[in-house]
Amino acid sequence: MEQKQLSLVKGPHRYIFRYDTGGETQIISSFADLADDKESGFDWFDAAVLSYQMGKQLDQDVERLSSSPPRE
Repeated sequence: MEQKQLSLVKGPHRYIFRYDTGGETQIISSFADLADDKESGFDWFDAAVLSYQMGKQLDQDVERLSSSPPRE
């Protein structure tokens, strides 16, 4: 499995999320948990930004796979 990474720098905070392909649901759940925690400094806008980044990565993966020659 391929490992993916998303990161966000917000002021003095650096958020780095690493996950395996197929673990997107769990990482989005982590975004929601952090956004719900008022003391984390991570808000719903941050969750949306990282979710958007994840979607872009998935689009790139689909594009790469669709342009690959078929396996025999």
